[in-house]
Amino acid sequence: MHRRPESRKRTYHPDDPGFLRFPALFMTSRRGNYNSGEDFVLEYGELRFTFNEEDFSERCEQAALRLGFVGGRLSEEELEDLVNLAVNGEISDPASALGEHVNDCWPELVGPAERSLVHWLRRLVFRGAWLDERVNEGELDVAYDEEAGGFAYVQADRGGEPIELAPEPSWGRVAYRARNV
Repeated sequence: MHRRPESRKRTYHPDDPGFLRFPALFMTSRRGNYNSGEDFVLEYGELRFTFNEEDFSERCEQAALRLGFVGGRLSEEELEDLVNLAVNGEISDPASALGEHVNDCWPELVGPAERSLVHWLRRLVFRGAWLDERVNEGELDVAYDEEAGGFAYVQADRGGEPIELAPEPSWGRVAYRARNV
């Protein structure tokens, strides 16, 4: 297996089949590894999660939605910029207004590792894959929570007790708003 040299500055290109690697920053358990393809790799400790391009892009978009940084579905160019941000930690050559917005608001988006938008995008991508793998292994189930009006992960071996996820910050104060809306 060949790997590309590690670099935070390398620009993501949707047709590049190479490996891109960056650390996830919060899980420590030794369990099975999530795998949907070989386009993107996240590693933390003993865990190695691999993603195909579509899966990784969708997870980045869902993370940005959950953080309140975007308000809806993104165009192909906006999604490319968001993936670049998650992979490289910056957008050196914006392909869209989202990329320009990120660069314009950079001082408000960057900060100590645990408070930066990049950290939280990566964390939520990793957390989602980790939770999905726990479902695949039968450790967790997904159930509809009528009170909250949404789905929740529940512990199969604890009578369906919901698990409590660490809250994520809101990036609504510097949210990207598509210009064509």
